[in-house]
Amino acid sequence: MAHFAKISENNEVLTVLTLNNKDTQNAEGVEVETVGQQYLEKHNNWPAQMWIQTSYNTSAGTHNSGDNSKALRGNYAGIGNIWDEDNNLFYLKKPYASWVLNTTTASWHSPIGDAPELTDEEKVAGTNYQWNEAGQSWDKTTPEA
Repeated sequence: MAHFAKISENNEVLTVLTLNNKDTQNAEGVEVETVGQQYLEKHNNWPAQMWIQTSYNTSAGTHNSGDNSKALRGNYAGIGNIWDEDNNLFYLKKPYASWVLNTTTASWHSPIGDAPELTDEEKVAGTNYQWNEAGQSWDKTTPEA
């Protein structure tokens, strides 16, 4: 099975369709993205170049088989995700204006790094960290009693 994301003019993923292998194979039986794109254009009335193949088995730049040579385009495309043609990646929308894209993992990161680690006691208590865009900091939050 091959998966293809339908892309809007704003590079947003509109839907993802699954094709049978025969619909993506050339005359020699080799899977080729352009064959799938042409099939989708013909049967869905959407330009071929606006269908981008995506891998169900790829997340954060890694393939779930452990063989990262099979990883395709950063992440499996989901509705509302962004297609970045320049970096050949699918990723979530930018969560905060200050965050930066890591093109290796196709994920967003705060400008100061990940949130600090919580202790086991803090985890049990339901403590968490929330990004503070105005203060450019990770603020600790605790559930109200």
